[in-house]
Amino acid sequence: MDTFVGSFTFMHDRLSLMLEKTGQHIWMCAIVIAVSLVVAVPVGLWLGHLHRGEFVTTSISNVGRALPNLAVIAIGLGIFGLNFVNIAVALLITAIPPILSQAYLAVDQVDPDTVRAARGMGLTPLQVLLKVELPLALPLLFSGIRIAVVYVISAATLATVAGGGGLGDIVLGQANYGLEGVIAAALWVAALALAADGLIALIQRLLVPKGLRASRA
Repeated sequence: MDTFVGSFTFMHDRLSLMLEKTGQHIWMCAIVIAVSLVVAVPVGLWLGHLHRGEFVTTSISNVGRALPNLAVIAIGLGIFGLNFVNIAVALLITAIPPILSQAYLAVDQVDPDTVRAARGMGLTPLQVLLKVELPLALPLLFSGIRIAVVYVISAATLATVAGGGGLGDIVLGQANYGLEGVIAAALWVAALALAADGLIALIQRLLVPKGLRASRA
């Protein structure tokens, strides 16, 4: 118990260090999430619109869950070396599968009658996707993004293995910062994940029509 209480003393005494590492952690995660959104959202939405690629999205999702981040980073050390590319690849493998699979399912499960009605009104396939399927898909799409963000923030603590910095430097640095530092940084990672999840939930609430929140969330 004394060690746990001491972690708060560590936060107070080493606040500048905690803020510096938190900034590195957020920056690293933000880049990975941004790239994941650019890659996975369009692909998942379009495959869902075509109702094709279920095997591919499911396989990618399963592979992403099966590969341990630490193992990917360790293998990457022999390919990319000690740099951000190694860390980014490992975190992208964590982030892309949930976003891709949820984006696919979100559009694939849209009511076929609604889609047929939109096509009957003369909308092009792209207009059907953007004006009908995407709004209906937002709750499931956001759930995938929230899962990916929490995963990435947690997994980014391993970035220190490849010299990536962030809060992992303290979480895995007991020799330098003591057990109090390890607990303090772990608490900050947990708080950061919860804060990010809450922020995305707020954005989801602002963007998703009220009638869809309860039905597809």
